[in-house]
Amino acid sequence: MFVLQSYTWAVVFCVITMFCWGSWANTQKLARKGWRFELFYWDYVIGVLLLSLLLGLTLGTHGSAGRPFLEDLGQASHSSIYSALLGGAIFNLANILLVAAIDIAGMSVAFPVGIGIALVLAVVLNYVADPLGHAPLLFGGVLLVVLAIILDAIAYRKLPGGAAGVSSKGLILSVACGLSMGFFYRFVAASMYADFTRPEAGKLGPYGAVFVFAVGIFISNFLLNTLMMKKPFVGTPVTYADYFKGGLGTHLTGILGGIIWGIGMSFNIIASGRAGFAISYGLGQGATMVAAFWGVFIWREFRTAPSGTSKLIAAMFACFLAGLALIIMARTS
Repeated sequence: MFVLQSYTWAVVFCVITMFCWGSWANTQKLARKGWRFELFYWDYVIGVLLLSLLLGLTLGTHGSAGRPFLEDLGQASHSSIYSALLGGAIFNLANILLVAAIDIAGMSVAFPVGIGIALVLAVVLNYVADPLGHAPLLFGGVLLVVLAIILDAIAYRKLPGGAAGVSSKGLILSVACGLSMGFFYRFVAASMYADFTRPEAGKLGPYGAVFVFAVGIFISNFLLNTLMMKKPFVGTPVTYADYFKGGLGTHLTGILGGIIWGIGMSFNIIASGRAGFAISYGLGQGATMVAAFWGVFIWREFRTAPSGTSKLIAAMFACFLAGLALIIMARTS
């Protein structure tokens, strides 16, 4: 299978992760007008699953390192399979809670609370389990990224109506999202062997782990997303009949969103072999700032913002870039 041979390429893969994780949601904006997220999400999940299978049968199969994809799946222990499946189910729950929190409380609450908790918790958990890198630089970088997320949230609150909709339900959903998002990566990492060039019996390689993780998302979606369809946090219920009313272009747009996110997840896991799980995840969660870039420069979400907001946005990107630099340096020190 294909593995990275240098830390430099691991950083490049993590940057690609940032752009993928920060960009996939744009595909929902390209879907049919009025197409509900619960319906879009089915195609997104299918896209993640298809992408993980494709990479497993290509990059995960060819090459002299590690174990081929299908052989890797066949020898995996039940505990490794269950760990990766659980990681997928927990991620699915976190992703759905994040969208619900954004709908109810707005991005100004959902992102700093949800993604901030997830970033700190995941980096701590993965560093304790696999302590690669210089801790002061790593956690200093993480704190700067969290500060950037908070500044992003403050900027969103300055938008007309940006301070509306904050509720205890939205805050609770944001905290639940952060706790779930912070734990999912550790379960995927626990299913894998650390050195991708030296397979361990019963453990999964990166491609096998991501595929089983995607299966966990897909299976859990029949419960989690069905509940969301029947009892949405916002809006009226939707049905499976509504899903099949979507045209081919609408469904392909959702699948494309899943493929984009899946590339990010796969590249992040591949990068973890050289960067370590804590650094790899920490860099990947810079996706929040990529999403902010889309909002600022492409979708022009801040065109109606009051004066002074541009300084907040500049400070946000400065903290983000400084935080990423520290996280990258943590592995080279």
